[in-house]
Amino acid sequence: MNKPVVITISSVVTVALLVLAGWLYWRFWFTYAEGTDSGELNYFSRQGVIFKTYEGKIVQSGLKRTAAAQGGVQSNEFKFSVENEAIADSLMHCTGRQVELHYKKYNASLPWRGESVFVVDSIWSVK
Repeated sequence: MNKPVVITISSVVTVALLVLAGWLYWRFWFTYAEGTDSGELNYFSRQGVIFKTYEGKIVQSGLKRTAAAQGGVQSNEFKFSVENEAIADSLMHCTGRQVELHYKKYNASLPWRGESVFVVDSIWSVK
């Protein structure tokens, strides 16, 4: 004889919370990619209304085509955020210099981590 399967509210809530926790981890804390990027540090600043974050941009050599509707070319740019204050302090003094940075790419940004999904975690070289 088969026993009926009893699904309780607590088991449904537990499964739902586990699925939500897994999705939140994948969306905001899972490292999607890691790599390095280099170029001239165009700007670096601390900005924000509620959460003050460090944001920067590297301009890379060469040009890339824009969409056909725009019909032009533009410079290659790498926009990034920095969480670590020691790294941010070092980059504040490197504007206009060639830098090579190591970053982690996340699936989405968090307000206190920065605007970009690219988060620089170390400086490999400054020239």
